[in-house]
Amino acid sequence: MEKKKELKDLNLLDRFLFAEAVEDPEILQDMLEIILGKDIVLKHLPQTEKEGRRAAWSRQIRMDVWAMDENEAIYDTEVQKKNTHNLPRRTRLYNGLIDSKLLESGDIEYNKMNDVYIIMIMPFDLFGKGLYRYTFRMTCKEAPGLELDDGATRIFLNTRGIDPAGVSEELIALLRYFEDTSKKVAESSSSGKILKMQKKIEQIRSSEEIGVKYMNAYEERLLELQEAREEGLKEGREKGLQEGQKKASKAMAIELKKLGRPLEEISKVTKLSIEEIEAL
Repeated sequence: MEKKKELKDLNLLDRFLFAEAVEDPEILQDMLEIILGKDIVLKHLPQTEKEGRRAAWSRQIRMDVWAMDENEAIYDTEVQKKNTHNLPRRTRLYNGLIDSKLLESGDIEYNKMNDVYIIMIMPFDLFGKGLYRYTFRMTCKEAPGLELDDGATRIFLNTRGIDPAGVSEELIALLRYFEDTSKKVAESSSSGKILKMQKKIEQIRSSEEIGVKYMNAYEERLLELQEAREEGLKEGREKGLQEGQKKASKAMAIELKKLGRPLEEISKVTKLSIEEIEAL
């Protein structure tokens, strides 16, 4: 786990500050408008750390921020500081989990399914093309320009882009602000929306209540890591013990083979299979 930052030093790429900021629907709405370049009116309050799974026994994931606009388009917005080398397929999972909950059981009116946007904001270039924004929709390989129009859009934003083609100056300013969430960067953006975000983020950083919440979240994370470490050590000890027992059984089997004992008898004594004993 990386070294703990003070609340005042967090940037919007830090999940805690991002989640606190976008609980304010105006902040999230402004972000989405800048990213997508269109007016958006949110229908519900944003949900942060929204759980997603298809069934109780399936893999659980937590989506950073889930929101719906007045046209019932759904937005899942994530910040990702490290390249885990699985983000394209991870966003596919997120899309599938959202889709799986859009229709009631037995409903086959698929055109009722909402438009879904999965947005990943990252301080690295996932595709190495130098772009600030990579937008993916299903297209036809045999007919360039033909879109499937299935309502699914995945957007990967690179805060360290170098090619401004196809994006607004305001989006570039927003991405810089994500990486350096400071008054200086906000003021240099000349964006009213970013300046408004900065004022609200200053309030978050100076809030004693949120400061306590941040400390508690950090301590809970430390406890989770400690529990995971202890579980790993326990598994390692058990694996080591099993490997030691296996090694001793093989040594015993070798000696019994030298004495000419039947393989079935050796197997019964050492708990090794006939095939394992023959291979010794």
